Amino acid sequence: MVIEVMALCDAATDSQGKLNILGAFDTLWTRQAPMVYPQCAIALRIRFARIEEGEHRLKINIQNEDGKLAMPSLDATIRVAFGQDVESVATNLILNIQQLKLEKCGPHAIDVAINGRQEASLPLFVKEAPAPK
Repeated sequence: MVIEVMALCDAATDSQGKLNILGAFDTLWTRQAPMVYPQCAIALRIRFARIEEGEHRLKINIQNEDGKLAMPSLDATIRVAFGQDVESVATNLILNIQQLKLEKCGPHAIDVAINGRQEASLPLFVKEAPAPK
């Protein structure tokens, strides 16, 4: 399997197999921590080879540099099925997040594990905004 796309973004949709991503980012600015980010999404496009047909366990964590989770882990099962004459299949996954609470400034990570093995990670930087002048 190959993760073709992974993005933290303002919004994402799946339209007939097309993954649409709006406003990908890696940094959030805040005047003070903790902060609550009102809405965002994690968008994934994963390609599976024919030999990977069947069920796969997916786990997504968002954690700070101390390993503290920002929200409960997302655990899901992906069912991959193939039609005839198809050598690979792409699956789009979108996790919409409401009211993401980030306890402190500093580096965070968004980690994706499939079948118990980490396959991808994105950085998320939470930075203190400069005081207005």
